[in-house]
Amino acid sequence: MKGRARTAAGTRAPPPPPGPGPEPGPSAGGATLRALAAPLAVELLLGMAVGLAGTLLAARSSDASGAAFALAHHVFGAVFILFRVVGAGVGVVVAQALGAGRRERADAAALTALAAATWLGAALALLTLAAGTPLLRALNAPPSVLPLAAPLLAALAPAMLLDAWIATQSAVLRAHLAARPVLAVTAAMHLVHLGAMGPLMHGVGPWPGLGLAGFALALLLARAVALALYLALWRERLGVRPRLRDLWRPSAAELRPMAHIGLPAAAEQAAYRIAFVASVAVAGALGAQALAAHAYAQQVIMVVLLPGLATGLAVEVLAGRCIGAGRLRAADRLVRRALARGLALSLAVALAAALFGPALLGAFSSDRAIVASAALMLWWTVLLEPGRTFNLVLVNALRAAGDARYPVAVGALSMALVLAGGSWLLGWVLGLGLSGVWIAYVADEWLRGLLMWRRWRRLDWVPHARASRRRLARGAPARQA
Repeated sequence: MKGRARTAAGTRAPPPPPGPGPEPGPSAGGATLRALAAPLAVELLLGMAVGLAGTLLAARSSDASGAAFALAHHVFGAVFILFRVVGAGVGVVVAQALGAGRRERADAAALTALAAATWLGAALALLTLAAGTPLLRALNAPPSVLPLAAPLLAALAPAMLLDAWIATQSAVLRAHLAARPVLAVTAAMHLVHLGAMGPLMHGVGPWPGLGLAGFALALLLARAVALALYLALWRERLGVRPRLRDLWRPSAAELRPMAHIGLPAAAEQAAYRIAFVASVAVAGALGAQALAAHAYAQQVIMVVLLPGLATGLAVEVLAGRCIGAGRLRAADRLVRRALARGLALSLAVALAAALFGPALLGAFSSDRAIVASAALMLWWTVLLEPGRTFNLVLVNALRAAGDARYPVAVGALSMALVLAGGSWLLGWVLGLGLSGVWIAYVADEWLRGLLMWRRWRRLDWVPHARASRRRLARGAPARQA
């Protein structure tokens, strides 16, 4: 029918939006980077605000309750970040296809990603239900913390499937440069969560509330709202209407390029989380006070890392579009400019957090020893964050170019030896405590960041970018109904 198009799923839909058009040049690229990174930063900040609010509400009961919340939420947050990283593979493939003017490939990849998210989300939810308590024990959860953290983690497990879908849907929309609609959905989701969290956790009037389980119930409700809104956005902005079978039947032809990016990214994130869990186990072995100080400092640091994280995610989308269009020099200029901006912002935010740390941390605990210990960790973070920004920007840029294996090969070795091994050696064996753990964090981030910078400057990513471009030029059959 004239004026209408058939989507990759085989359903009738309004004509899709026009293609991406010419890729931005040096000056326009900077404006586009800001336009994409700023909503991403706000979106991430809202997520951190929910985590902070949950920690504060949990800590109202006791420091043990606050540590239990932070520990369970850390595991849940690690899974969500894994979804975001896997979604990064989706975003790169979709962005490259849009840059090459292959809209049908972008839509087919989006539907395949949704099906893959179903399998991944369901598997991790079941794994969390089965192995949540052993995992918390592996984190050296103190006896006062484990009975509180284990039920909370089990209650959070069902939301993992919804998070897998949400991460995929938002990654596809960002690849279409629809950052503001994604921000609107994220804001609505977190407002629902914040509004329901307090009453469900602490009750209203005579109703006593559900305690930590109330946080999980509020989160599940908020995720359901976000999922409905994202499905509406896919219909209205992309002209794509997923059917039920699209939720579990991925296309092998479309899955391969996403796996090429997403699986190494997931492996790198898994390696980081395993190493980080080892460092948390060192903090747990130091006692409940050290674990609480670690948890509270990490809550503040999650806000500090936002500039680098938002810049990295924006670079991934824009560099992917440049590479899909064959504009490698524009991608290089974009990455260098983004790195300089991200370093300046991350250093400024880290300094502000260190200066105002005691006041911020005082909201979590009245224990002066815990606050003082966590505040010292924020000063170490001033050294940590610039190194982390190197990783967040350059690793995403390398993935956007299709150079996904180098970051995981180099990163896994550093994480195992420097992050995990260094935390144990400095924090426990040499007796430096939490300072030793943070020194290991700093050394790991800087080592990996400088190696990624060397990789980018030597242009070792260029053959991978050209291979991605050739793959798009050859084409592949779109997903059939």
